[in-house]
Amino acid sequence: MLNSILFGLYPYVAIAVFLAGSLIRFDREQYTWRSGSSQLLQRKMLMWGSNCFHVGVLAILAGHFVGLLTPHEWYTGLGLSVPNKQLLAMAAGGVFGLVCLLGITLLVMRRLGDARIRATSSPMDIAILLMLFAQLLLGLSSIFVSAQHLDGAEMLKLAGWAQHIVTLQTDAAGLMADVHPIFKLHILLGLTIFLVFPFSRLVHIWSVPLGYIGRSYQVVRRRGGPAAVRVPGRGR
Repeated sequence: MLNSILFGLYPYVAIAVFLAGSLIRFDREQYTWRSGSSQLLQRKMLMWGSNCFHVGVLAILAGHFVGLLTPHEWYTGLGLSVPNKQLLAMAAGGVFGLVCLLGITLLVMRRLGDARIRATSSPMDIAILLMLFAQLLLGLSSIFVSAQHLDGAEMLKLAGWAQHIVTLQTDAAGLMADVHPIFKLHILLGLTIFLVFPFSRLVHIWSVPLGYIGRSYQVVRRRGGPAAVRVPGRGR
């Protein structure tokens, strides 16, 4: 029953709170809809930490999305075997995981080690950062577990569970019954991050400025001269 609750019911609770909570916060608390940058207090460590973290986490999320939700028949039909897919996931996850680990380690040290930044941080700011740090450590640790069974059988169970959840199949929890505990912890902590997402600064992810790429140029005239230059701007 516990397995059914954690891996059959809890995913839907987390996803529902993730979506509905984000919508409600955007509607009612737009002033708090921001990343809450502390760049003015300390810049150097933030630059390295933030860049490494974002590059790593975006690659990891993309890898999880493709790896878990791609039907088994699709990649095997393209000639990629299950063991080779697992090796690819381990290699890519390890590389980008280490990049992300470097970044989030710098961010944790910066937020907890700098008295001014710590004073301006909310309890949720610190909690979500530590949760992401723990989640990354669990993910990297799972690589060593995966290395002990390179047939890809465990990976198929995890992918099957994710696909069953997305397609609203009722037998999803059964696929997780005998999965290694480290994968279970990794999934549960990931779902918990989704659960608390609307109550943290992570909501700024929804506002990623993709439209900025396609925006038209602004015409800017230099003072004292007739020449005009076209520069990318935030408005039309």
